Amino acid sequence: MAELPADRILLRGIAARAVVGVYAFEREASRPLSFDLELACDLAPAGASDDVADTLDYDAAAAVVHAVCAELAPQLIETLAETVAARLLGLPRVAAATVTVHKPGAVTGVEDIAVRITRRHDSAPSV
Repeated sequence: MAELPADRILLRGIAARAVVGVYAFEREASRPLSFDLELACDLAPAGASDDVADTLDYDAAAAVVHAVCAELAPQLIETLAETVAARLLGLPRVAAATVTVHKPGAVTGVEDIAVRITRRHDSAPSV
């Protein structure tokens, strides 16, 4: 298994809306979600060149989140996380993606629930 780059690009608090949930009332309208992304990329070329072409397109990464939320209406936030991670791995330079999906207010008395997954090109799901 190839070693991952130590470098990371972090996108925190990507606000999105999606229809997600098991219960009928959750299926009636989209709800606010928040996504955090941690993308393993080799950033040395960009650091050396100071050229945007040598790094990850941050807008493209955020757009993946918005596209998945617009296309899917899953029961589980786990499904959103898996789909976002798979698509992020399709972006140039991304060797691994950690995706956290926050679903605030999903459980009464709990401020936030979240799932976090890490996926990489050359491995099974990570724990």
